[in-house]
Amino acid sequence: MTNPPDFPRHVSAVHESTDRLLVSLGKLDDAAIGEPSLLPGWTRGHVLAHLARNADALVNLLTWARTGVRTPMYASTAARDGDIERDADRPLAAHLEDFQESAARFEAAAQALPEDRRAYEVEMRNGVVERADRLALRRLAEVELHHVDLGVGYAVEQLPPAFVDSELDFLTQIKFAGHPDLPALELRADDGRRWRTGRRDAPDGAPAAAVVVGGAPTDLVGWLTGRSDGGQLDTPGATLPVIPPL
Repeated sequence: MTNPPDFPRHVSAVHESTDRLLVSLGKLDDAAIGEPSLLPGWTRGHVLAHLARNADALVNLLTWARTGVRTPMYASTAARDGDIERDADRPLAAHLEDFQESAARFEAAAQALPEDRRAYEVEMRNGVVERADRLALRRLAEVELHHVDLGVGYAVEQLPPAFVDSELDFLTQIKFAGHPDLPALELRADDGRRWRTGRRDAPDGAPAAAVVVGGAPTDLVGWLTGRSDGGQLDTPGATLPVIPPL
């Protein structure tokens, strides 16, 4: 990722992704909100509460980037988790209002970020440092992947191709690059593209031999993000590795 992200395009993609999720939510009712999501231990209400608070957390980071005044993403891990638990059991109408209003706050904060502040670095939760102009991509991943997690018929195969491409770049070049708990991987998309990620060295210090994993880009993203078991992927002569949690 040597080129700066296309921040305005990614902000627009977040808007479109948000609209798609709202269409799905229109098919639900109060009872469905309390039903399990595809994330262990979380109902659909937990997922929606998390999405709303994540939008506000990213507003904090965008404000930090714009003003230069340090603003934590969340007050604390306990506060983040407590807010999700507090809001999970609300009726659908309350979730819809919160999701829409927090999404609007995120979009306004993103649009208010001056171009000369986009390269400013902020600190996400768990100490991860990120450029301000990548925060829209972070939000896009939250909305797209948690849309899948809601279990409302939106599947990994429906993820937008542009998002799949950006997420593959992020996962291979940033998230899992050099990860000590992931063997060296060579991902081979069926359109001919290749990515290397995972450990760079074997335990003895020699260059690590890569496990080859091939398949459709959407299937690769589904597996790398824990949204599928990788059953559609091909690993010639090897066992499909276990992906560390995101």
